[in-house]
This record gives sequence, C-alpha cells and structure tokens, in this order.
Amino acid sequence: MRLTVFGATGGIGREVVAQALASGHEVTAVVRDPGRLTASGTGLTVLRRSDLSDPESLRGALRGRDAVLSGLGARSRADAGVAARLTRSVLMAMEAEKVRRLLVVSAAPLGPVPDGQGVLDRAVLAVVNSVLKDVYADLRVMEADLAASGADWTSVRPPRLTDKQVTGRYRRVVAGTPPRGRSLARADVAHAMLAMIDDPATVRQGVGVAY
Repeated sequence: MRLTVFGATGGIGREVVAQALASGHEVTAVVRDPGRLTASGTGLTVLRRSDLSDPESLRGALRGRDAVLSGLGARSRADAGVAARLTRSVLMAMEAEKVRRLLVVSAAPLGPVPDGQGVLDRAVLAVVNSVLKDVYADLRVMEADLAASGADWTSVRPPRLTDKQVTGRYRRVVAGTPPRGRSLARADVAHAMLAMIDDPATVRQGVGVAY
C-alpha cells in the first residue's frame, strides 16, 4: 500500500514507518525535522513540513495515498490541544485529496471501562485521568472531530506505553477496552495500526489494544 505517516519521528510513528517499510509498503513520512527520522529504504519518501496546522501544505503528502496513519499528539501536558488541532488539519487535507482511511493514536481511558475491571485498576485509572485530564480532553475533541468527519477512521487506544520490542501478541477489542490491560509497547501499537488498515471491522471505531 501507499501510506502517509504523520508524527513519524515520535515513538509510535518511527515504529509505524520501520514496520511498514519492512512489509513492503511505500511510505511518505511527514516530519518537522528530517534529522530525527532514523528509518531509511527505497520505499521511503520524507517530506519536511514545519506547519502541520495548514491543510493546504499537507495535500501533496496525501495525494494518491491508500491510508494515513497518525502518531500526532501531546508529548506532555503542556502540549494539550495538539492532537485535535493537527488531526483537524489532516482531516481537511484528506477530504480535499479524497483519501478516506485514517488511523490515529488515542488512549485507553477514552474507551469504555471493561466488565470485571478490578478495584486497583479503577483506582489507577482515576488518578491517571486526573493527572492527564487536559491531554485526554484534547483526545476527546480529536475523537469527536473524527466521528463528525466523513473519513473511514480508527482510533487506536493503548494503555501505558513502553519501549519494548514488537511481539505481535496483544489483545484487541473493537469498541471496547481489554480488561486489566495495563501496558503495550509502542512497537506493538504500530503493529496493531498497520494490521487494522484493511480491517473493515475497525472502521469508524475506537479499538482498545493491550497485553
């Protein structure tokens, strides 16, 4: 497939690019600083875009693409608002270029609380929601924008992220949250995103993923 990746120098974005290239896909990586992109290969095109908030500047990166994968989001509480603002630009550019498939990274707390969730897990979730309330508010706006759009979107909702190696072994719940799912490697989030591209069951759905 011909893929465009936003947030390609972030922890998940780097994995998406590397795994997509290894699988033989053509990848256009949209980055602010090409020097931070470690991936390479004959199937890779790197586009530098300093202002991702301008939809017109993104259209060339989307032309003729089969799908868009985004790791855009806040890297700290100070960045809250980034996910919704930049994803809105991507949606507008996709609409202009008639590209429909979009997969984004969200977070497990935006999904429903699973049946059988233990007291400890509920307590931890309450603390996390309090500490990161601005970040999650940003993601809720992003998901509302997705739902209001005409895109064939999927919001991938992992729990706490780690830097472990890809395993390909994790649980996935469409429109739900894996119970007692406490962590997932960034590499496996990328693996899950790539696996969902052509899965119709995940279209216009939030999907919980976790070990």
